[in-house]
Amino acid sequence: QVQLVESGGGLVQAGGSLRLSCVASGGIFSIDGMGWFRQYPGKEREFVAISTWNGGRYGDSVKGRFTISRDNAKKMVVLQMNNLKPEDTAVYYCNLGMYWGQGTQVTVSS
Repeated sequence: QVQLVESGGGLVQAGGSLRLSCVASGGIFSIDGMGWFRQYPGKEREFVAISTWNGGRYGDSVKGRFTISRDNAKKMVVLQMNNLKPEDTAVYYCNLGMYWGQGTQVTVSS
């Protein structure tokens, strides 16, 4: 049983920051390629970020504002979100290949 559990979502004002975490368990030996997607009702799921050997890769809409990092020992990926905008409001999903987390709600007020 593989599980990805997200945490850290919440309500924040525009310009503020939020930190999301995703912990993998259940037989996962590597978190290479673990990343984040987001989705707002009525819109398609959007790529946010993925952890890489030299840092991370980001979707165009979050470049310069979000930073992804990982802790291999904890099987955890962290997404630091700064300078948040109302358009960042969405459910954020942790992803690793075919596996998805339940999602965590991020709401940014203007």
